[in-house]
Amino acid sequence: MKPYTYSLILFFTVIICFIASFDKRILFSRYFGAFIKSAVIVAIPFIAWDVWFTSQGVWWFNTDYTLGIIIAGLPIEEWLFFICITFSCVFTYFCIDKFFKLDWTKGFNNLIAFITLIVCSVIALLHNDKIYTLVTALATITTIIFLHFIARTDWIAKASLVFTILMLGFFPVNGLLTGTGLESPIVNYNPNAFLGIRMLTIPIEDAVYGYTQFLLVLYFFKRFKNTQDEKKTAQISQTDLGVPPSR
Repeated sequence: MKPYTYSLILFFTVIICFIASFDKRILFSRYFGAFIKSAVIVAIPFIAWDVWFTSQGVWWFNTDYTLGIIIAGLPIEEWLFFICITFSCVFTYFCIDKFFKLDWTKGFNNLIAFITLIVCSVIALLHNDKIYTLVTALATITTIIFLHFIARTDWIAKASLVFTILMLGFFPVNGLLTGTGLESPIVNYNPNAFLGIRMLTIPIEDAVYGYTQFLLVLYFFKRFKNTQDEKKTAQISQTDLGVPPSR
């Protein structure tokens, strides 16, 4: 059982969302392609970050809880983490956005963006000697600047609200990974690399890391989803006019 711990955590995190994706009221399954492309694009820099931090001893993995398949210094489960966890997060956002009217959240976009930028900037300046804290803060600052000031998205507040709801799942999943209920943590952290502030057993940086990753995957998912929907609408229009759909 022990070598399957990490993989079982991923399985139970994703399986209910995956099955629900085929529900006729949701049909998130239509956008699997859009999600996979989004998750892979964002995973590339995050995995590079993960590989580098692991090689530098910022964090490391207890392979007693993994299958023992190591790629570029990371357990195979860590690679799958970037697909499974983000799948559940984006699926949850998709459902909440589909069934609840949250347009009122747009009024909080500026507030959340500026508070995030100020807090992360202060933390980066005060704790630039802690590599996990510093890189996480800089990644979040860059992401917010891009989404709010360059891409001019209007859903940062909505995504932030959904992420707050997602924390209900974040605590048990990341709690297990960081040692809650286990003899020892699956993921171990160098105490000199982060603030040392933990939510139960979870470094606070993990929550900010997850928030940044969620925002980026959501951004690309929305773009790919909109492109897919536009193509489908165009094909339906062509069919209605008796024009053969273009490839």
